[in-house]
Amino acid sequence: MRSFLTASALSLVMLAPAFAQTANAPVQLVPHRAVYDLSLARSGGSRGLDNARGRIAMEFGGNACDGYTLTYRQVTVLDGSETGSRTLDTRTATFETGDGQSMRFKSTSTGGGNDGVDGDAKLKPDGSLDVRFKQPRNASFAASGQPIFPTEHLKRLIEAARAGQTTLTVRVYDGSDDGKKVYETLGVIGHRIAPGAGDNLEEAIKQDGLAKVPRWPVTISYFTEGVGDRAPIYTISFELFENGISRALKLDYGDFALKGDLQSLQIQTATPCQR
Repeated sequence: MRSFLTASALSLVMLAPAFAQTANAPVQLVPHRAVYDLSLARSGGSRGLDNARGRIAMEFGGNACDGYTLTYRQVTVLDGSETGSRTLDTRTATFETGDGQSMRFKSTSTGGGNDGVDGDAKLKPDGSLDVRFKQPRNASFAASGQPIFPTEHLKRLIEAARAGQTTLTVRVYDGSDDGKKVYETLGVIGHRIAPGAGDNLEEAIKQDGLAKVPRWPVTISYFTEGVGDRAPIYTISFELFENGISRALKLDYGDFALKGDLQSLQIQTATPCQR
């Protein structure tokens, strides 16, 4: 199972807490800690589940000068009448430079058949990717086609949303799984949601740091690179605030989908960028 990083996708130096960013301002992502409770949203197919539960805990920090850090853990318990109970525990730590040109990453996983990876990824001047691993040792990976890293992906999603674009197609390298894959992604961006709008917002969202921040519904589909007509291997949906915070998660793995409800959110004080 791919982790939600993407987290994919989702985390992520600071706008002044009470003010939304202007359309022409650089994207500023707020340092924060967030916890999401996971539950089963849908089950079907050959790996249908009777129940699922779990939690995502993540902490994002940094700025465009010093770079961005992310620590992330997802624990998921999957219960099936045929497969029994299985617990997946994924831990990831990353550092991305503020210019989006390099990333350090380390992840470990239990219950999913992956012992973990530890490596450094850099983009060369021609846009190609060069990855050198510490774990597994003496391993490397290279790819062409100008992939980007997760925080840069998040920034581009917000830029596209601000500009009123409805789609964003980019190639993303996040170091997940065995660390030897670049994913083709399609982001679909919905209509802007005004600050504070919406029913049944979590208490964690009702704080001054988000009172004037708009958000957009976003769905990102991940595809195996180089394969023709095909279904995504993984899809994540969420409401993305202009400062990088996310709510209303849905993680779709094909045969089943998980819902992520935001349980706690701590918006932290940013370290100003001195450049």
